[in-house]
Order: sequence, then structure tokens, then C-alpha cells
Amino acid sequence: MLELIADWGKNELVLRVARLALGIVVVWGVAALVKRSIRRSVTDSNARYQSNKIVGVASALVILTMIGLAVSGGLGGLALTVGAASAGVAFALQEVIGSFAGWLAITFSNFYKPGDRVEVGGIRGDVIDIGILRTTVMEMGEWIGGDAYNGRIVRVANSFVFKAPVFNYSADFPWVWDEIKVPVRYGSDHERAHALLRDIAAELSHDDVVHATEAWPKVVTKYNIEPARVDPIVYMIGNDNWLEFTVRYIVDPRMRRGRKDAYWRRLLTEVAKTDGAIQFASATYELVGAPELRVSLRGSTVAAPEEKVS
Repeated sequence: MLELIADWGKNELVLRVARLALGIVVVWGVAALVKRSIRRSVTDSNARYQSNKIVGVASALVILTMIGLAVSGGLGGLALTVGAASAGVAFALQEVIGSFAGWLAITFSNFYKPGDRVEVGGIRGDVIDIGILRTTVMEMGEWIGGDAYNGRIVRVANSFVFKAPVFNYSADFPWVWDEIKVPVRYGSDHERAHALLRDIAAELSHDDVVHATEAWPKVVTKYNIEPARVDPIVYMIGNDNWLEFTVRYIVDPRMRRGRKDAYWRRLLTEVAKTDGAIQFASATYELVGAPELRVSLRGSTVAAPEEKVS
């Protein structure tokens, strides 16, 4: 038995495998200790998530390098092996390489982070995970109206960041502008209607306006952009049918549908209190000045009087 163990000790392959196994155990152990330290010391969830991802990728790369060194027999052999295979690997795995490069861009260029509401690769939803090759999104829309989840989890290759626009609703300025169009009949008290629409929007958007007012100067400092008005605005135009009021206000992108619901509920209640001073308009048609009608009955002709039909 002792002679057999001694022969194994002289076998170079066995020694390489043993050293490789020991090295992998050490790398895994160090990575586990680092991740545990991150969980204890890092309080920000996004920073903790990104740090754990980086540690996992770094440990995987170290282990792959160790395996390559063990198989090739040294740095010189590793360089020769990598050089011979690089052209074929680059061609066969170009999408994988592009996705890995996209992951680096997403991680270090702040395209988006988990929890952001985005539109990526034509998919709109909330980012729930950023992997080395794919971004996972909880999708919204499609057969579901408004900004609600439809239940599908979509995985998009990270390489799309180099091919298509990335829309981030939650980045440096996590608010969007939205509009509500309100048709009001001609003859209504338009000044009162204008003030009512503005006051309701100002009340419902108060908290968003306060926070957005504080955040917008940072956007102006970071980007070449003009100052913007974040408090609600009401515009009015007249068309052939009614007075059309457009209420423009700022809102959290996750609250767009709820804000519209609250606005219309409040608006219907307040308009009802005006006792007809403000009336909503609808698509109605009036036929005025109908032509004279003549009806022949058994040889006699009867002229129908001209009347207004509505």
C-alpha cells in the first residue's frame, strides 16, 4: 500500500489534479467568506447585489484559469492553447461574448439596475435580475392595459445594449410627465373649469412635485438640458365640438394608472358640485334647419312644416 501511495506521489498527473482540487476549494472558500462579509457590511441592496455578482464572476474566472493552467502544463502552454482556439471561439461564441460585454457595460455604466422600470429590446417591465449573459424582466403590457404586470418573465440577451435604445424610467430622474384630456362643452364657465382642473392636479401631485423639484437641478448639472417646469399645467384649445383641456403633470411611472383613476374620480365629484356651470362634452350631432318635406297622399300634396331636429 505504501509503495502504491509513493507511486501516486511521483505521478505528475495525480499531483496536478490534487493541486487543482485544493485550489478550487480555496477559491470557493474565499469567495464564500467575501460574500458573507458583503451581506453583513453592505446595507444598500443594489450595491450588495452587484458586489455578490462581481465576486461570483471573479471566482469563476480564477477557477477557469487554474483549470487551463493545469491542463496546459504552465503559462506558456496556456498561451499557446488560448491563441490557437481564440479565433474559433470568437466566431462561434460571438453572441455570448457580446452579451458578456453588455453585462460589463450595464454593470459599470449604470444603464439600469435591479428594480428599475425599463424598456429593453422592445420589452417593457421591471428588471428583476441582471445575469452575465441575460437580463430578466417582469413584463408589463401586451394584453394587459396600463402599466400592470402580465405575468410573463422575459430574459433578454445583454448584447442588445449595443444594438437598440435603452429606456429607463427610474434612472437619474425617476418621474415622467403624463397628460389627461378633458372635453368641456361650449358655454361652460371655462375659467372655473381651468382653475378646477389645475387645483386637482396640484393637490394630487404635490408630493411628486416637491421631490422632483429637488431632483431636477441634479439632472441639469449632469446633462446638457434646460430647466423644466414640474408643477401641473393646464392648456386649453377649442375645436369644432368642444373646449379641450389638457392637464399635464408629473408622476411616478409606477403610479400613472392609479393617478388617472384618482384624478377622474375627484374631477367627476367636483364637476357635479358646479350645478351645471361646468359640463362635460361628448360626441353629439345636431341637425339644424331641415329642408321642407312634401308628402303626397292619394293625389294630394301635404307640405310638412320646417322644424329643427336634434
